[in-house]
Amino acid sequence: MNLTQNEVGTHFRWALDGVTPRMIDWFWSNMEKGFILWHPEQHEPLTWPIPPVHGNPLGAVHNAPQTWDDGRRQDIYIRFEKLEEVPDFIRDLIEMEHVIVVAGLGMDEASIHTNEPLGYRVHQWQKADNGVEGVSSAIGTKKKETHQDGRVWAAHAGGEIGNWGHFLPDLYRLYSVVTDTRRNPFADLSIEGRGRAARYRTIG
Repeated sequence: MNLTQNEVGTHFRWALDGVTPRMIDWFWSNMEKGFILWHPEQHEPLTWPIPPVHGNPLGAVHNAPQTWDDGRRQDIYIRFEKLEEVPDFIRDLIEMEHVIVVAGLGMDEASIHTNEPLGYRVHQWQKADNGVEGVSSAIGTKKKETHQDGRVWAAHAGGEIGNWGHFLPDLYRLYSVVTDTRRNPFADLSIEGRGRAARYRTIG
């Protein structure tokens, strides 16, 4: 994990063998199927107050209770964002072929419809020789994040991404038999353009 921090936030680059971009695209609409596996020591079961829709998960909200290395339990509500509604300085980070931007809304269900997120996470990835490569970024907005906050987040997120390599190919393969898209949705998170010009290819 190659960690950097700047005035925008905390960023790290990563790579995984044996994982494809399509598997990661699939995971974001099916997080409840593997959320405990994603970080067994720190995650609790995930729920969808607003579930993703097959073909377009934008606007979906998940509740993701978890406890990080600093001992703080966070019962946080997180929304998948439309790229055109994300601040420009965050969209400037987009450089790869697939991306999801999520907004941390708050610690209770009343925060679901807020227009002032606590902060954002940008995950992006693309095909590499033996699997995928990616960049993940944490940006505090309403809730400012120190460099130490960023390092705690990076340790947690790095553990999540590393665990993809252990379970995601098998989970994706097992659920390939479920053809009912209400139970096994999929959304193509590939984009055209980069930075502020980025647009999803198939999500309108």
